[in-house]
Amino acid sequence: MSTTLSSFNPADPGDLVVRTETTGAEGTVAAVARARAAQPGWLAAGAAARSAALTRAAAAVEAAAAELTALVEREVGKPRTEAAGEVARTAAILRYYAQAPFAPTGAVHEPAAGEGLLLTRRRPHGVAGLITPWNFPLAIPVWKAAPALATGNTVVLKPAPEATACALRLAELLALPEGVLEVVVGGAEEGTALLAGADVVSFTGSTATGGSVVRACAARGIPVQAEMGGVNAALVLPDADIEQAAAHLAYAIAGYAGQKCTATSRIIAVGAAHQPLREALAKALAGQADCGPVISEAARDRLTGAVATALAGGARLVTGGRPVDRAGWFVEPTVLEQVPADHPLLSEEFFGPLAVLLPAADLDEAVALANASRHSLAASVHSGALDTALAAADRLSAGMIRVNAPSSGVDFHLPFGGSGAASFGPREQGQAALEFYTAGRTVSLLPGGGAR
Repeated sequence: MSTTLSSFNPADPGDLVVRTETTGAEGTVAAVARARAAQPGWLAAGAAARSAALTRAAAAVEAAAAELTALVEREVGKPRTEAAGEVARTAAILRYYAQAPFAPTGAVHEPAAGEGLLLTRRRPHGVAGLITPWNFPLAIPVWKAAPALATGNTVVLKPAPEATACALRLAELLALPEGVLEVVVGGAEEGTALLAGADVVSFTGSTATGGSVVRACAARGIPVQAEMGGVNAALVLPDADIEQAAAHLAYAIAGYAGQKCTATSRIIAVGAAHQPLREALAKALAGQADCGPVISEAARDRLTGAVATALAGGARLVTGGRPVDRAGWFVEPTVLEQVPADHPLLSEEFFGPLAVLLPAADLDEAVALANASRHSLAASVHSGALDTALAAADRLSAGMIRVNAPSSGVDFHLPFGGSGAASFGPREQGQAALEFYTAGRTVSLLPGGGAR
């Protein structure tokens, strides 16, 4: 059933960015049907045509960079510098995957006996259903859609309601043939219909919704990947450059108001690093003036409520914790210490500029604390000794580990994903994505009609 969807500016809640009709379940089924009808032609157009289409799409994004930057800043509250960086990354992802149609899709093997050829090939699944979040309203849809399109799939994209305007404008700029990229607008109704019709599904969002997505796809026997966020740790060793580590952590906590699945939410200070890091963090976070708002009033209230219950349970403020007296959903960057062990801040993703400082006697205890999370997506290690950093990296369970850098950084040409409840299914991005959006085929070519 179609309803009206409105998306507002989180920095100015009275600013309506877009109001549009939702697609509804029937409209989503129709979008999948259009994508399915277009898929054979998109594949048959060949590698050169798909490569050229993605190259043109990259150029269109670059040409509209100023417009897109302003739209991202307005619709999801991303600070201008980060919004501009996301637009540039979106174009770069399209150019990266524009080369993928020319990559080998299989190999030739010798038969076990006799003459003939054995071939392996990878072929597209058909229609890729993509369910994307609001925090990277251009980059995440593209890092899912570009490899799917490059390998010959068509795409039906369901963006988060809070990023509707960004998704619709992106689809306009990509200007792909009819049916090759469909956008459905809405929420759970449209998402459910998409899961029922797609041939392969990629999801980024909350743990609860991701679990439902995985179960729905498993029931249909279709490939699925689900990225469900992280409760990410940063380990700071006594031999680290404390000022530099604090600067990296401040960015990983407060950059885009902590609304990144790779943001740092647990800081583990090892031994003598604890007190100087505590002081340096307070100073570094006080300088994070360009934090930006969180996405909604409900998100702000969840964060301030978590701080209040932690303080009531005996936690102490390192920095922040005060209300921000201005329009919009702003939260002061906050670090807490002595948080009760059973408090949700230590086990759940809160998606805001909020972190917990934890002491560890040594590296063994620090690694144990870091690995205690079920949502181990990203981690950072800060040390002046390469051997120490590598030893820590070898023992951490996170899917992505950065040394002497913020945890909140992603290289789009490398695999993306975590361990435990952070991710399900194959990795995203890079060459791993090309494999996810295709299925293997083994072909036996035997002379004279022989059989095996």
